[in-house]
Amino acid sequence: MTSRKTVPSAIALAAAFSACSIGLLSGCTPSGPPAGMGGPQGPLPVQVSTATRENVPLVGQWVATTDGYVNAQIQPQVSGYLIRQDYKEGSEVHKGQVLFEIDPRPLQAVLDQAKGQLNQAKAQLAQAQAQVELASINVERDKPLAEAHAIAQSILDNDLKTQQANQAAVLSQQASISAAEANVAAAELNVGFTKVRSLIDGIAGQATLQVGNLVNTGSVLTSVSQLNPIKVYFYISEQEYLALSAQAKSRGKADLLGSGNVIPLKLTLANGEVFPQTGHIIFVDRSVSAQTGSIRVAAQFANPGNLLRPGQFGRVTAETSVLQNAVLVPQRAVSEMQGMNQVIVVGNDNVAHIRTVKLGTQVGPNIIIASGLSAGEQVVTEGNDKVKEGMKLAPQPDKTLNAPAAGQNAQGN
Repeated sequence: MTSRKTVPSAIALAAAFSACSIGLLSGCTPSGPPAGMGGPQGPLPVQVSTATRENVPLVGQWVATTDGYVNAQIQPQVSGYLIRQDYKEGSEVHKGQVLFEIDPRPLQAVLDQAKGQLNQAKAQLAQAQAQVELASINVERDKPLAEAHAIAQSILDNDLKTQQANQAAVLSQQASISAAEANVAAAELNVGFTKVRSLIDGIAGQATLQVGNLVNTGSVLTSVSQLNPIKVYFYISEQEYLALSAQAKSRGKADLLGSGNVIPLKLTLANGEVFPQTGHIIFVDRSVSAQTGSIRVAAQFANPGNLLRPGQFGRVTAETSVLQNAVLVPQRAVSEMQGMNQVIVVGNDNVAHIRTVKLGTQVGPNIIIASGLSAGEQVVTEGNDKVKEGMKLAPQPDKTLNAPAAGQNAQGN
């Protein structure tokens, strides 16, 4: 009995479903094109921008490290015990300023001894000179007597021999004095070297040895670095080297090393800020590394206030070339589909055309179109995810975009 009641219910349900389907087919199906393609809602509103043609400076960007313009290791020139440190670690010092003092007493004793030897040599010279004078008097006295045969010739001969011997003694003592004077000068230098001085202006580092340590000529007491100006080292590829050299020659310079300020360099610090001073190239290494294919370059930056210190990292940027007549569009106008870059071009009839393009370098908020698009064509910048090929559009200028950035730096490696 249960099956009898169920069958009529199933038949009624099937009849109701069939009637609904017929109603949908006859009265519910929309007619005409879909919305946005000439239907009741009209063309799809989108924002567009016009591709422009610009001369775009391209720049390279390289990781850089800072170093002192001059780095001097402070080492003593004599041995002895450190008795005083005369500078504050990390402070600015000047050329000739005393940084450390070594116990001068042993070297002062050597100096005193050398002075005593010099005085002794001078006394012996005076004695020898007096003997020469006495011998000369004897010769002058005995010479006429010997000629008159008043005295024997042998007496005059002895006088002459004595005179020559005394003259030789004078020369010997003069040589001794010269040697003694040299010893005194060397001893005075050594006493002076007990005051260890800075050879340059700069920032002095931490002392590596403390008061009371025994030091010698191989000991490194500290380092002093000249920081204004400061050097910045970075590596560029062989291709970038050739491009920068061509830039220098096009601006009237013989080569990259002599480019001076015609290729200005910018330094971006680790916190993202751009260092306010502009640098220039002062060193190009003699060869390209066979392992990396790069060449080392050094730049000089003014560093007032010694803000930059050796060992800091940053990024150096420089203009490498100028791309003539580059086609630029906003970067957000480009989309990627199955590994291909595409833009949506709005034709004169306001119909959408999907175009595959080849991209160049990014230039600020814009990007270079290497091929596939011409200057003056309009591309969709907002709403392009809703646009299909052949769709009718209602384009409006994209007022949120800045003007295409002619002259902005393109980001290199």
